Amino acid sequence: MPYTAENNDPGYDLTITKTTRRNSGGGTWVRGTCNGYRFDALVFPEHAEQAEWEIGTSRISKLWIKRLADSRVVYNWDRGLDLPPADAQTRAMVEFLCEGLAEHVYGN
Repeated sequence: MPYTAENNDPGYDLTITKTTRRNSGGGTWVRGTCNGYRFDALVFPEHAEQAEWEIGTSRISKLWIKRLADSRVVYNWDRGLDLPPADAQTRAMVEFLCEGLAEHVYGN
């Protein structure tokens, strides 16, 4: 069921399918699905040394989102914005992941 005004929770079906801790440079790669999207994110336990490398204060330095319905990449951040959110639903997904993915992975 896609995110709609009636279903005001873009993360209602968040599923983490894989986490991989990096040996060098720290951080954890997180792969998952949520609300008709697939995402890959590089998440850190601490904020980035350079504030512009992470999305807001999310502790996410890389985030790639693909819409599953049409296999279109709808967002990409790689230490800076490469591809802005394609639409309001994608923007809601980015905001949802930024609000809690690091806390989910690191528990803080």
